[in-house]
Amino acid sequence: MANKPFLTDIEAIRKRAREHIDQGAITAGYSADRETVIKLLNEALATEIVCTLRYKYHYYMASGINSQAVKAEFLEHAQQEQEHADRIAERITQLDGKPNFNPDGLVSRAHADYAEGVDLVDMIKEDLVAERIAIDTYRAIVEYIGGDDPTTRRVMEEVLAQEEEHAEDMATLLEQLGKKGEPARPAQMKTQAGPRTGRAH
Repeated sequence: MANKPFLTDIEAIRKRAREHIDQGAITAGYSADRETVIKLLNEALATEIVCTLRYKYHYYMASGINSQAVKAEFLEHAQQEQEHADRIAERITQLDGKPNFNPDGLVSRAHADYAEGVDLVDMIKEDLVAERIAIDTYRAIVEYIGGDDPTTRRVMEEVLAQEEEHAEDMATLLEQLGKKGEPARPAQMKTQAGPRTGRAH
């Protein structure tokens, strides 16, 4: 079998690179729908910002006998979500797009909700729900991109992997707090207008 050269016309590639130097990282070999990729990345950026803010709120508001270890987890996750936002914003600019940091419409752009929670267990549950939403939507983004934009796919795969770790962390905390007897507010208590003494059967 004859060896097939990887670059058959290096001069043409060099010439094309110089002609379109204003396009930065976008070369003729880029085959993804750039506008759609930027839109998806801006939605992921909004998701990461909302998750950062939610974890920060939980960090400052967590209280109770078991709160110290949980607070440390909230803070670590907040810092990692901010790192995700920075990586995604950087990739948007590499694709000649504009990262959308505008607070107007932030929650509507995000996949996950900004849910405060009413107690420690509730906060962890809200974070777990948000992580599970991010996992599903980021996996869909990775599948959509496929082989058309390997760099963006790799960024989102790495973010996805850490979101899966976050979800596992939250699930473990819920299990540990359950064993320690940390009180969890019953779901029906949240929707009642007034105090309730009995439990629904």
